[in-house]
Amino acid sequence: NEIWPRGRTNHYWFDLNRDWWLAVHPESQGKLTWYHDWYPHVVTDFHEMGTNSTHFFEPMKANGSKDPVMPVENYTTLNDTFARYFSEALDGIGSLYFTKEVFDGTYPGYGSSYPDLQGGLGLLFEQASSRGHVQDRPMGELTFAFTIRNQLTSSMATVKASVEQKEMLYQYQKDFFESAVSNASDAGIEGYVFGDPVDQNRNRAFLEKLMIHKVKVNEIDEDVRINGQDYQAGHAYFVPASQPQYRIVQNAFETYSEYADSVFYDASAWSLVNFFNLPYDEASGLSLGEEITSTDDLIDIEPVNETSYAYLIPGYDYHVPAFMYHLKKGGVRLLSVFKPFTANVDGEAQYFGYGSLVIPVARQDISGDSLHRLVVDISQELKVQAYSVNTGYSLEGVDLGSRFLEPVSMPKVAMIVGGNVSSYEAGEVWHLLDTRVGMPITKFREERFSPNDLEEYETLVLVSGSYRSLDSSDVAKIKSWIGRGNTLIASRQAVAWCIRNKIVSEKLVEQEKDTMERSPYVNAREELGRHAVGGAIFETEIDTTHPVGFGYSRMSLPVYRNSTVWLQPSKSAYGTVAQYSKEPHIDGFITEDNLENNLKGSASTVVSRVGAGRAILFADNPNFRGSWYGTNRMFLNALFLGEHISVPASD
Repeated sequence: NEIWPRGRTNHYWFDLNRDWWLAVHPESQGKLTWYHDWYPHVVTDFHEMGTNSTHFFEPMKANGSKDPVMPVENYTTLNDTFARYFSEALDGIGSLYFTKEVFDGTYPGYGSSYPDLQGGLGLLFEQASSRGHVQDRPMGELTFAFTIRNQLTSSMATVKASVEQKEMLYQYQKDFFESAVSNASDAGIEGYVFGDPVDQNRNRAFLEKLMIHKVKVNEIDEDVRINGQDYQAGHAYFVPASQPQYRIVQNAFETYSEYADSVFYDASAWSLVNFFNLPYDEASGLSLGEEITSTDDLIDIEPVNETSYAYLIPGYDYHVPAFMYHLKKGGVRLLSVFKPFTANVDGEAQYFGYGSLVIPVARQDISGDSLHRLVVDISQELKVQAYSVNTGYSLEGVDLGSRFLEPVSMPKVAMIVGGNVSSYEAGEVWHLLDTRVGMPITKFREERFSPNDLEEYETLVLVSGSYRSLDSSDVAKIKSWIGRGNTLIASRQAVAWCIRNKIVSEKLVEQEKDTMERSPYVNAREELGRHAVGGAIFETEIDTTHPVGFGYSRMSLPVYRNSTVWLQPSKSAYGTVAQYSKEPHIDGFITEDNLENNLKGSASTVVSRVGAGRAILFADNPNFRGSWYGTNRMFLNALFLGEHISVPASD
């Protein structure tokens, strides 16, 4: 009975078994580097499950395990051949087992699914766990020794099968990569172009993800316009379909709306390009440059000239929040732009949109020389271009002394962890701040937390959890603390908790439940399970003029949804930051009922007034698995700019 954050996680409380595809962590990056040096033919993935089960080996669910890009031989010839070895070995020691009933290998990020995308055979084993040395159960005692014997038996059977079937495995891997190239030709797709025209750091992060999976990417030499989207040379890139890693390319760019099954063990959507909120299109006939083999020199930052007036940072870059933090850490006073302007920068007009930064040289506690060195150093480290101006008079828009420029404070942020709080989601917040911003966050264990602890903080983060240790008095004190001008940031189930406990006056979408028609009992698990949202991607429309939406150049924003917390839009005309679009489906499975009656018209992000403070509610998880570069910025905006957000009443 492990204490929080329980087992199977790394330093940041992540489940590394789901990180093969996303490659966020150094453990996974090292593993993938090794993998692509060797391309093993068989990979075993040993797990435990509930005590009252037996032993599972592949094949998985007949429909749910079928990745749409996987050769059918993987599920038939290879799986069935190895299954005979497993059954014979387990029969020999009298162990019960089952196959084909549960689990699916569609998500490409498991240790039992990523090898399938590299011409190998990934094999999942699940053993009923003794949860220690011995457990009582209806079928008799289950001992640790017995569980180890089953896993050892399956291991040795795998070795035997691999050796005896090595010629089949050799041929399969050879055919796999050859068929990838022929499949690309048959699909009639030359490749995909992608790239954000203003945020090179997100482009670079996505390129690094493709490259760790050995996907070939080229620069484009000429600007091109496709489906109304401009792709600019130097800021856009081309991924050819005709390459051995074509199936990885498919997983990164293709989206799906039809599936062989409707109940998923985990995600039903994983189109990586949408994680990064990058424009992309199928493309052909482009003028291509060199293949990209490193991103070290991708972003060229010019040292900013010293000035006696002000430095300016455009607001669109992913690392602008980190820039804010490092400036504040250096003792710098700075302003965030709440209304755009165009400035004269070295004789050229330069636009500075919502969320840009203004760093006045006057009224600082450090010298002008020290400020210049600090701006140059941060600009080079974060690969964010800075500019200098010698006047506060703008060519267009507000001037640099406008009331639409708000001072940025050093965030004082706390988060409740422990108890029944999701360690994964808490870890995702911690990881984001620690690795991409360099900013600490105070973590209070739920069972030892007192609302009085919040007096030293201005922002409280609540991720999914039941917060059972907090009684009605604690809830009232938290609401009072918010009402004094502070900020609460809640995500997923924590949003529902805030609404149930009347911390906010927002409402969830409530749908009348029709009486279900009579159905065979044996179908209950499947029929009820399909109404869950296991993980799919949907389009929202974001208000780019709202402080939570600062830094976004497009109103369309993909979000990842893996819950059934359906949030109604704000009653205030100005409180809904992101709302699902009229046709929101991008990728993944959702029932027609959930899509039409719950998702459409609901809100993804709402800011709710609480006295003189505010609660920023994310119905979705903006930091999912440390990979959603597209929505991270909204969360960071909430941290850095929350104190300046008010919710005017519509009337």
